[in-house]
Amino acid sequence: MAFLEEYLFWRVTEFLIVKKGYRILQLSKDQGELWLEKTENKQAQVIRLLHYNLDWSNWLQRDIEITAENGERIRGKLAKGDLKILNLYFSAYPPVDDYEFRLAEPYQSSDTGKVTVKSILTDRANAMDALREIESNLGDQVDIELVDDFSSHDIENIKKHALSTAFDRAKAEQSVFDYGKPFFTYIFIAIQILVFLVLEAAGGSTDTSTLIKFGAKFNPLILDGEWWRFFTPIFIHIGLLHLFMNTLALYYLGTMVERLYGNFRFLFIYIVAGFGGVLASFIYSPNLSAGASGAIFGCFGALLYFGVTNPRLFWRTLGLNILIVLGINLAFGFTIPGIDNAGHIGGLVGGFAAAGILHLPKKKRPLLQLVFLAAAGATIFLALQYGFSGKADLVDERSVLVLAQQHLKEEEYEKAYDVLSAYKQEGKSSAETIFLLSFTEIKQGRLEEAKGHLHEVIELEPSFHEAYYNLALIYFDEKNYLEAQKYAEKAAELNPGQESYQKTLEQIKYYLEEAA
Repeated sequence: MAFLEEYLFWRVTEFLIVKKGYRILQLSKDQGELWLEKTENKQAQVIRLLHYNLDWSNWLQRDIEITAENGERIRGKLAKGDLKILNLYFSAYPPVDDYEFRLAEPYQSSDTGKVTVKSILTDRANAMDALREIESNLGDQVDIELVDDFSSHDIENIKKHALSTAFDRAKAEQSVFDYGKPFFTYIFIAIQILVFLVLEAAGGSTDTSTLIKFGAKFNPLILDGEWWRFFTPIFIHIGLLHLFMNTLALYYLGTMVERLYGNFRFLFIYIVAGFGGVLASFIYSPNLSAGASGAIFGCFGALLYFGVTNPRLFWRTLGLNILIVLGINLAFGFTIPGIDNAGHIGGLVGGFAAAGILHLPKKKRPLLQLVFLAAAGATIFLALQYGFSGKADLVDERSVLVLAQQHLKEEEYEKAYDVLSAYKQEGKSSAETIFLLSFTEIKQGRLEEAKGHLHEVIELEPSFHEAYYNLALIYFDEKNYLEAQKYAEKAAELNPGQESYQKTLEQIKYYLEEAA
């Protein structure tokens, strides 16, 4: 036997799902309670429908309070400031005692007041009036006719239509996240682990020389024409912790983006984002750097692009979690020293742009994609032009010292001299740089130049004992033993624990005695 309240429960449910696009949040096992959600409808963001025969009004009041409590949890999940719930009861008869006052005004959550519950009771006697009130709260006409002749079979068909529509819609939305199976994510993980092992075997993943040799981002060499360093740093990591953190992030974010965009779109996004991160680091940070962080932030960028183009689905699925994790990572970058945040932001922008160039699978927006392509191309061109123009301050003294020491390690004294002398001509050199320049001059036999630079070092930093010692050696080589003794004594005074200083001083004194 079919009852009007059950018929109306499923007819209103069908109308809300099929015609108004509401989505199922929760369905009870007996299918007598249903929670629906459509946050775009500001008048009724969540609708709760309950098919239940009411008896006393105090039960009704308690149920409204429980509905508000559930609404608080839903509000948190949906990341909403305020939440309006339309609470619909379908009962054969109203409560036997006075109940109207409990429905007269919306109920507000006592904790925060951010959840508002408007309750409407539909029973056999007031069905038409209740439908009109539902219309008023939805802000739209409820296209439901009251009929006298319906059967249990009719209700079952209505129920199946409503639930199957909701299920198919949810399945179609979920399919967006299953477009591709992760492949390149695992390839990149394997590559960066393999490269790390090679680095460790070749001298250590934290060794500066090894990092430069294997392609870390190093501005002096990029400016010297080694353009591949815009890409190779993506696969290099400095230390085990760096590798672990980036591998973990890539495993979660990479698989998500690859499922969403597909394999080759992900490949393009990852490489472009990685390049964007290195390019931004090249422009804004002179420090040596490496790591997949820029490419990983590019995955964030691709997800944000998805959020811009599909805001409703994004906020229902990924939105809040993605923004929280992204915010935490950016905050770390701005507050913790040593983190290349320029590379992170460059990767984020690069990933967003790459996603815009390709757009989503099975969808095309040629004009928008063309705009993204033109904007990305222009930005890259201008950034490279600025970087290689000589106007940007891309090389600091630390980088110069690292490069010079690299040349000295390879016994390339002339190259080290060229690097150091060019930097000194810019008038920025410290005592350490000038001392290293004097060392390259000594190695090339330019003793007069070295002597002048060592005196300059002493003027800048009177406690630089190595400079005194090298001056002593030069004067000793020139057989100027008195000057040699003076500087050797000063070196030994500044660093009395250095055995070589004492031996040299003794040798100089011996020659002085012989000369006397």
